Amino acid sequence: MSFSAPKLCVADVSMTFKTPTGAFHALAPVTLSIPQGRFVSLIGPSGCGKSTIFNIIAGLLEPSGGRVLIDGVDATGTIGRVGYMLQKDLLLPWRTVLDNTILGMEIQHVPLRAARERALPLLHRYGLAGFEYLYPNALSGGMRQRAALLRTLLFDTDVILLDEPFGALDAQTKLKMQEWLMQLWSDFSKTVLFVTHDVEEAIYLSDEVHVMGTRPAASSRRSRSRWRARAFAAARSAPTFWSSRSAASNCSISIRRRPNP
Repeated sequence: MSFSAPKLCVADVSMTFKTPTGAFHALAPVTLSIPQGRFVSLIGPSGCGKSTIFNIIAGLLEPSGGRVLIDGVDATGTIGRVGYMLQKDLLLPWRTVLDNTILGMEIQHVPLRAARERALPLLHRYGLAGFEYLYPNALSGGMRQRAALLRTLLFDTDVILLDEPFGALDAQTKLKMQEWLMQLWSDFSKTVLFVTHDVEEAIYLSDEVHVMGTRPAASSRRSRSRWRARAFAAARSAPTFWSSRSAASNCSISIRRRPNP
């Protein structure tokens, strides 16, 4: 896959909240430049501003300074330019799996029949065949996350924000979901910004990993990685994978891009 000019640019974005005790600086100026089709992860300690960045990119927060550009166009404070999935699946319990996945298309005024016709083949292709007409309470945690990810994908934006989507899953399910996500990313070539606390997950999934410091988070340290071409178990067995993990844990990564085998 070739990478071109930035699809998403976060330009010197900062965030300060007013509180009764004075200004609270949640985010020092941060700059990110992400080309089309790139998979980029943000890692850092709790409270460092990762979710604040996501809320600003999604248009849910107006930054105190800086701009968000998508395809070179100012999208600061604009809702609907990106798909956004939180850690919780937030499936609506009164809707079937199929009708949960088409929610974004309904918001975009896609006719119900057309939306279902578009979603159904994806449910069959990506592991939810036979569950289309069940309700969320009949699904496992992994299946619920699949449905939520497909809902985000079907919102049909070029940029997708994933805020710890696998954080609540058990280790075995998490590994399966990581491989499944890589298949989705390969098939649809979306630009993905991914937040995780799991250093190994970030190294395995990402083209680039940005490590953020403590609050107020400033511009992050960037590194590159390409482990996804190998099975996760094989990647974990490589000594350089563990040296990368150790470096990332100390916010001083030295990860090299690996060519596909």
